Amino acid sequence: MLAQINRALEAVLEWITILLMVALTFVVIVAVLFRLAGDSLSWYDEVAAIQLSWITYYGAALAALKRRHIGFDTVLLALPTGLRMAGLIFAELIVLGFFALLTYTGMQVLDVLEGERLVSLTWVPIQFTQSVIPIGGGLFVLCQLLSLPEYWSKTRAGISMEHAEIEEEVEAEMQKAAETHPELRDAAPDARPQPPKTERA
Repeated sequence: MLAQINRALEAVLEWITILLMVALTFVVIVAVLFRLAGDSLSWYDEVAAIQLSWITYYGAALAALKRRHIGFDTVLLALPTGLRMAGLIFAELIVLGFFALLTYTGMQVLDVLEGERLVSLTWVPIQFTQSVIPIGGGLFVLCQLLSLPEYWSKTRAGISMEHAEIEEEVEAEMQKAAETHPELRDAAPDARPQPPKTERA
């Protein structure tokens, strides 16, 4: 059940991030074309900055769900099991506390910004553009909690999620290479070192 929720949320966040990146690319291209034509768009800088911040927040939540943020697994896994799990709990509490605080203060910021509009597009409320702060913070907390059980079990077993992913990718590439080039697969057993043969007297 948890794995299905993770996959569904991962697909949603991936599509949101992709659409935001496509929209930002479109805005940049249009702005460049207008600038080359000698008629720069007044709203480009403000809108592009907002789009980039949205990509950052939703992308960060996606990375949290997949545990792709920068970590120190090597240092953590080098500790004894008891200290390792205590360090994991401490780190998780700091991360969750920070983003819970970000979500709470983000809601307060939206109250302060009530009635404000963008400078270049006066019909767009700033509450809408800055709503990504509490939404992104809440999504990060949710994704961090959803990915915690797997991270907990692997850390307890002394398995690095980063190294495990690398090994899976290497294995997948080896299988693709064997399917594409059967001669490599056939030659692999011959390439292995053979034990020395002993002659019978």
